[in-house]
Amino acid sequence: VKKAAVQPASFPQIMCIGMIVFTVVLIIQSVLKLKKMDSDDPMMEAAASLNILKNKGVQAGVFVIVLCAAYAALFEVLGYVLASTIIAAVIMWLIGKRKPLTVVLVSVLVPLVMWFIFYKLLTVNIPMGVLQPLRDLVDKL
Repeated sequence: VKKAAVQPASFPQIMCIGMIVFTVVLIIQSVLKLKKMDSDDPMMEAAASLNILKNKGVQAGVFVIVLCAAYAALFEVLGYVLASTIIAAVIMWLIGKRKPLTVVLVSVLVPLVMWFIFYKLLTVNIPMGVLQPLRDLVDKL
């Protein structure tokens, strides 16, 4: 499908470009807002520490970046469904979801349903990794 207008990589590329554009817009807005503020403005307060050892928000942000890198590294080996299941369960635990049934159902069913939609309805071939027999089973249906 080399001559098709929309390639499988098009959507992620568009998303990345959009994120970059909106990041630049937010930075410009923040800088402009800071320039307008007076030092005695009640809205002006000291910035939180960016020390990774002290700031829980920075720690969470770094952990999410590491988690994304792990997801990218495991995607081909484990496949979309298994890698997404693991990452979804970890993220749910991080945001405070502790009911085992909820974590298992959401982290397993959402990647499976998404894979099925992409594979069967949109005919996008997503890596299955160790779950290749699942794809073979679905192909027989």
